[in-house]
Amino acid sequence: MLNAKFFEDMSSKLNEAVANSPAKDFEKNARALLAQGFSKLDLVTREEYEVLAQRVDKLEARLAALESNK
Repeated sequence: MLNAKFFEDMSSKLNEAVANSPAKDFEKNARALLAQGFSKLDLVTREEYEVLAQRVDKLEARLAALESNK
């Protein structure tokens, strides 16, 4: 009968093989390449976008109120 030690050994060996595989290097390199590309773009974070969207909503409401007073 197979024991737990066998499965633990196999699991650790598989994890080690995946960690040292070219796929892991590819993932790391792809992430670095994408991060470098995104840093060159003029992008805003989600938080900055939300703040600006709220500000636009307030300005639209204010403009509508001013236009209705004419």
